[in-house]
Amino acid sequence: MDPVTEREIRASFVNGTRGDVKRLNVPVDLAERPWESLDFLGWIDPRAPLQAYVLAPVEGGLAGVQLRRNTTNAGTKRARMCSLCLTTHPGSGVSLMVAPRAGQRGRAGNTVGVDVCADLACSLYVRGRLAAPAMTAAQETLPVEDRIVRLQRNLRAFLGRVTAA
Repeated sequence: MDPVTEREIRASFVNGTRGDVKRLNVPVDLAERPWESLDFLGWIDPRAPLQAYVLAPVEGGLAGVQLRRNTTNAGTKRARMCSLCLTTHPGSGVSLMVAPRAGQRGRAGNTVGVDVCADLACSLYVRGRLAAPAMTAAQETLPVEDRIVRLQRNLRAFLGRVTAA
């Protein structure tokens, strides 16, 4: 992913009101992000920890999505798998995140949910830049390049569900 600016981030959102986008807290560490290793920019709002954001390159530009984090599984030790990168974590390492759909459907209350790494660091897990928790004896055998393609495909599918008319 190419580096992005605050202006590009705010202009990219597909499922928020102008007011929501104006109020969102953009990460302060954009210059330090490992852009060459990111398939998407994901962050948790430090002032509103139930609010998360994902920004990804799509055909024709960027697509930003607001997410609401569900923390009801925070105390469980049961293993869960991220739907985007397929990394398995203890229960608190994966969160159900819900995105309002874009357009009229979202204004009517329709949402799309996805189980995703709670830290939104999927890109770093698939590349081995962050160690995935040792949850099972089974190890991923797919080459890193194929894991990246799978993550990008799963992310595009999720974004497609958010923006579908």
